[in-house]
Amino acid sequence: MSITDKDIIYEDNHYIAINKRAGDIVQVDTTGDKSLEEMMKDYLAVKYAKPNGAFLGVIHRLDRPVSGMIIFAKTSKGLDRMNRLFHDRKVSKTYLAVVRNRPDKMSGTLKNWLLRDRKKMVTKAYDREVKGGSFAQLDYDVIGENDGYYLLRVTPLTGRTHQIRCQLAYMGCPIVGDNKYGYPRGSLRRSICLHSRALTFIHPIKEEQMILTADLPHDGFWENFNRLL
Repeated sequence: MSITDKDIIYEDNHYIAINKRAGDIVQVDTTGDKSLEEMMKDYLAVKYAKPNGAFLGVIHRLDRPVSGMIIFAKTSKGLDRMNRLFHDRKVSKTYLAVVRNRPDKMSGTLKNWLLRDRKKMVTKAYDREVKGGSFAQLDYDVIGENDGYYLLRVTPLTGRTHQIRCQLAYMGCPIVGDNKYGYPRGSLRRSICLHSRALTFIHPIKEEQMILTADLPHDGFWENFNRLL
């Protein structure tokens, strides 16, 4: 699928933010599937009549089965400054996750050490420091319940690979559809119920407060949770 105007959440001279579809891959991998990066370059080249191609800088990534807010740079200046914001943890990320098991506590902070298994492409969580591991921390709260499923708001305070998926599973609450991390059934749509809801930051060029929000997917399931937001 290609990118259209309806996918765009925000755009200015330096940045463009979109609502990523679950199943889209941000950058090219071994599957050979067309990446979101390529689709975005095509979109900008057509929109601004650039036959030689448009600049696009990848600032951050979302796992393939995850939907929601993702922002790209349209200029090298924008890329450099936003990279610094992410590096300095000056960008607040908010995710929404749907789980089947209700957490023991309605809100809390998860602190773990994560160790990446690169052969199996999974991350393992530990409650103590492990050699080669990285400290990970996130806050969560239960927003509400719908038909036996629980909607969680998650704010990662560190940026580790598969952090939210791994830490929620370690807590006993694997994300719906995420059979890689313990949910009993996978999704035929190559998706899991994890959505990048919002990014909050000070625009590094305009110096304005930015709160960019991505609507929930229209897939027949996520719509059931709109009333809780």
